[in-house]
Amino acid sequence: MRLSLLVAIVGLGVCASCGLVRSDKPLHDLRTNQREPEEFGIVPNRPLLDPESYGQLPPPTPGYANRADQNPKADAVVALGGNPARLDPNAGIPGSDAALVNRATRYGRDPNVRAELATADAEFRKRKNIFNWSLVPDNRYNRAYSGQSLDPNEWLRRYRAAGARTPTAPPAN
Repeated sequence: MRLSLLVAIVGLGVCASCGLVRSDKPLHDLRTNQREPEEFGIVPNRPLLDPESYGQLPPPTPGYANRADQNPKADAVVALGGNPARLDPNAGIPGSDAALVNRATRYGRDPNVRAELATADAEFRKRKNIFNWSLVPDNRYNRAYSGQSLDPNEWLRRYRAAGARTPTAPPAN
């Protein structure tokens, strides 16, 4: 009786693990798996305005942003007194940052570093995910990267022991 119960539990665990071990599932999976619409995903459009001249309207761009679409990042930048044009990733490096970029890349740079890091991270998560299953959902991100995280209090102690001034450091937990 106990042996058959043990075999059933192990079989259930193996079947459950087959459904849980997926390499394409993100570490922070915030989906609720409900069929209801997400209330924070609904963003109202800006009010439509009559242009000064209908002849000067830009041509339609199907699949791209509309003039009435919300742009919360640009709106936040404008509200804080910044320039929303600087949010464009294709705009290049602004002149004010040229000296910093030249100094940081003085020994060369790899233009493919993001793709290489993404590939290495995917391989790391795949290695960590081989026998990584449980019947109770948990935070797989923290478990996968726990060996790579730093203890802030330990490093604060080390810096202070080396004589570094840390006047704004928070107290130990």
